[in-house]
Order: sequence, then structure tokens, then C-alpha cells
Amino acid sequence: MRVTQLELTNFRNIASAVFEPCDGVNLIWGDNAQGKTNLLESIWLFTGCRSFRGAKDTECVGFGGAKAALSLDYFGEGRDQNLLLSIEKTRRFTKNGIKLTSPAKVMGSFLAVVFSPVHLSLIKDGPYERRKFLDAAISQLKPKYALALSGYNKALAQRNILLKDLMYHSELYDTLDVWEEQIAFYAAELMIQRIGYIHRLSTFATEIYGGISGKRETLEITYQEAGSTGGNTKEEIRQGMRDLLRAARKTDLVTGSTSVGPHRDDLLIKINDLSARSYGSQGQQRSAALALKLGEAAVIRSFTGEQPVALLDDVMSELDSFRQNYILNHISDWQVFITCCDPASVQNLQYGKAIRMKNGKII
Repeated sequence: MRVTQLELTNFRNIASAVFEPCDGVNLIWGDNAQGKTNLLESIWLFTGCRSFRGAKDTECVGFGGAKAALSLDYFGEGRDQNLLLSIEKTRRFTKNGIKLTSPAKVMGSFLAVVFSPVHLSLIKDGPYERRKFLDAAISQLKPKYALALSGYNKALAQRNILLKDLMYHSELYDTLDVWEEQIAFYAAELMIQRIGYIHRLSTFATEIYGGISGKRETLEITYQEAGSTGGNTKEEIRQGMRDLLRAARKTDLVTGSTSVGPHRDDLLIKINDLSARSYGSQGQQRSAALALKLGEAAVIRSFTGEQPVALLDDVMSELDSFRQNYILNHISDWQVFITCCDPASVQNLQYGKAIRMKNGKII
């Protein structure tokens, strides 16, 4: 999958731009606040997802304008295709001349992965960020996972409500079995999918990290259960989760919340056998987060047969020259968009295309 042409009108600080990228590395450079990240953001929006910067739709429209208009020509699924995106109060998509009823309808048409400084939270922050990463990545590939996640969260919420009510209504104690059965059912589905996904992700991410670090460091990714079910199959995990929930009832009644289950699990990331979160340097943490995101792209390719476009925003900061060189010149067979501020990166780019952005214009 690759972008052949991008056209923007009134998108953030970009009044008008036409960009024809190369099939390899596209380096977008310039000073801060010139529109580099805006360009990457515009490409990302064609996945059907919301802005990776957390922006509202209306914030993407240029100041004082009524709407933004975006056009993406790309090659995917063996043919040339086009997506149009109009942003006013909401987003409206047209694919190959056919209007789509919602942004969800465009998902899966154009595939991309994005790395930005906010994704350092995968390494630096708590388990919630890593679970969110897992849930989003798996849901994109397996819609049934999203349904199971929704079912799990609803059952979990009901058990937590019941735990608080039991202080005043002890006669409801037996109904814990009902919600714990549902939690165990959905938990087994979530955990078996997470473990399978991490196995695939780890294979790709560890290889990518090895390339970034020049084989000087090793990356290890494992799934860490809040309470071990002791199971390998879905039924074994289901039964193990039932047992964990029952064993935790006394503690959970005191706290009014559920202490075991996938909502408490984590992704353990180590560099050279040490916690990346606790002991990794800034460069190592950035490299690990990047390896996770590029590994995500590789998993998508293994499932769909399509190589997602890689959007790397401010990825070069805090990386030594060796790691920068790898990103610029050794990510092969992918279309990659990289933003940076340092003009020296342009000189170090051996192949590909470099463009400069200034005041919202490509120059």
C-alpha cells in the first residue's frame, strides 16, 4: 500500500498543498510549527480513525474557514484508488466516487500506522496505555474482539456495582456467580487473542529493535496476567478465571472493585533483561516504542497481505546517529513518512525524497 498523491485545502495551517511522495522514505523537514505534523495527520485521517493528536474534527479546519477538503490517491488491494475527505462539523468520506455513510465504513480501505511522541506512553506510563494499544491493534484485525471487550467491560461494571451493593444487600451474594461467569467467558476470549497477538508482535518487534540497535541490545515482550489462570486453552483460561474471581471475593468486597482479570493485565517490555520503563534510557525507550509500532504494521501485513504506510512524527529526537541512520536508510520495502527539524537528516538520507515545509507550504 502506498500514497501516490495527497491534496489538501484549508487543513489546519495548510491553505493549499499537493504532494506526490516517493515509494520509499519521505523526509519532511523544517522548523517547529510549520505544518510537518499536520501533513502526517492528514494522511492518518484517511484510515477512518480520529486524529492521533486527540484533536476534534473542527480543529482540523483552517482558521476562519468553513471546511477542509482532502484527497488521497493511493495504491492498495492491487489497484489505484481514491479517497476524499470533507471536514466541517463532522467527517464525510467518498471512496472511488461513492459516498460512505460513516467514517467507520472507510476503515480497512487505507492502512497506516503512526508513531508520535505521545506513543512513548507505551513504555513510560502505566499498564492502561499498553492495554489500550493491544485492544486497538487487535480490534482493527478482528472485529469480534471489540465485541468481546465490550461484553467484558459491561459484565465487569455490573460485578463492581454488586460488590458495593452487597454491603447493604447481602441477599444478593449468590448473583456474583452470574456476573463472574460472564466475566470469565469474555476474559478467555480476550486473553487468548492477546496472547496470540503478542506472540506475532514479539517476533517482528524484537527483530526490528535488533536492527535499530545494531544487534547491541535485545527487546523482550511478554504478557503479564494480574492473576495467573494457569490455562493454555480458552476453556482452561475460562475455568481459571472463575477460580480467581471466587478466590478474590473477600478482598474485592472490601475495595468494591475487581482485582483480577484482563482489565488489570500488562505488557512487560524488557531491554537486555531489564524493565524498559524503569531502566531504559530516553533513546532506548523511544526505540522500543517505535519497534512496537513498526511491529504492529508487520502484523497487519501478515494478516491482510497489505503493507501499511508508516507515519513517524518526530521520531529522530533523542536517538544516536546509528539509530537515526537505520530509520532513514534501512527500513526497506515500506512507504515511510518521517518528520524532523534537523537539516542534517536531509544530508544523511541516502535514498528517498526530502521536502521542506515552511509556513504551511511545501517548498
